[in-house]
Amino acid sequence: MNTKIASFIIFLSTSGVVAPTAIAAPGAHGPNGEHLDAPAGGSASGLARLPDGSVNVPKQAQRRMAIRTVMVQEEEHPLTVELNGRVGIDPNAGGRVQAPFAGRVEPGPKGLPVAGQRVEKGQVLVQVSPVAGAIERGNQQAQLVDIQSNRKLAEQRVKRLESLEGTVPQKEIEAARAELTSLTGRERAVSRSVGGTEAITAPASGVIATANVLNGQIVEARDILFEIVDPNRMVVEAVTTDVALAGRIGNATLIGHEGVELTYLGGGRSLRDGALPITFRANAKNVPLAVGQPVTVVAKLTDKVKGLALPAEAVVRNQNNESIVWIKAGGERFIAQPVEFKSLDAKTVVVVKGLAPENRVVVSGTSLINQIR
Repeated sequence: MNTKIASFIIFLSTSGVVAPTAIAAPGAHGPNGEHLDAPAGGSASGLARLPDGSVNVPKQAQRRMAIRTVMVQEEEHPLTVELNGRVGIDPNAGGRVQAPFAGRVEPGPKGLPVAGQRVEKGQVLVQVSPVAGAIERGNQQAQLVDIQSNRKLAEQRVKRLESLEGTVPQKEIEAARAELTSLTGRERAVSRSVGGTEAITAPASGVIATANVLNGQIVEARDILFEIVDPNRMVVEAVTTDVALAGRIGNATLIGHEGVELTYLGGGRSLRDGALPITFRANAKNVPLAVGQPVTVVAKLTDKVKGLALPAEAVVRNQNNESIVWIKAGGERFIAQPVEFKSLDAKTVVVVKGLAPENRVVVSGTSLINQIR
């Protein structure tokens, strides 16, 4: 029996067949200093986090993950600064509708508009009928009756003088006609305040941003009834504590809103709550922005910084919450490199420390490589 076992072992060794799992002796090292007695760190797909922190990604996996790299170049780029801002109504493309006096709201010819409804400039939005207290209303009615009575007497006097034209001075006829015109205007104004209504129209074409009225609602003078905005033309008001910053801004972009074009209008000359307001006009085509929405503005300054520009998605965070990029060190090996960067715009950053021009940096699929463990 022992002779058969020995013969089988000799057959395996001479035929090149080895056991599927080889166990190295304790403390054995490979040619690069790695511990051969450590458990294998790879997976069936070949993706592995190596002991030195680098990552092994086979060529086939790189194609599936759409890994793309670029050779970075050092250039001068404008410095940028991030500012907190808020979206507002463009005063030249929107408007605010307020109640001119205390009154009761009544629907217009097309009913009461609601938020999100489009309106045109000059369109009647609501009818407001004035309301007053019992004593004030009684005084207005008494005044109206008095004016109506005087108007009738004035009409009779004008007819009588006109029938005597040629025998009475012309100036008396003209004075009587002027008095009649005055009384007629006063009667029209007082009757409108007693029982008439006033049409409230839209000051600009756009979309109703806010609607604060209901049928039959009593509103006070200067109450805000509607706010109208043009969705394609808004303003963004950012704030900064650096007073000198307003004179160094070139252009700007919004983080997370790639389709918005910002035009720098200028900075204020008066602090508001200890900060200087800076205004931009936002042309937002097919990009939803709402009044009061908080946004982050990336403003490009006239100052320059030397560095390597990369897409913002190329920078990720490691387990220590450090900013890193992945560098391709070989055909299938990628190394994490800590970097310092500044935002260039909403989609681009400039690395100022940690990279060299000869590095090949991963710019697509970075987050997928960063997840390999």
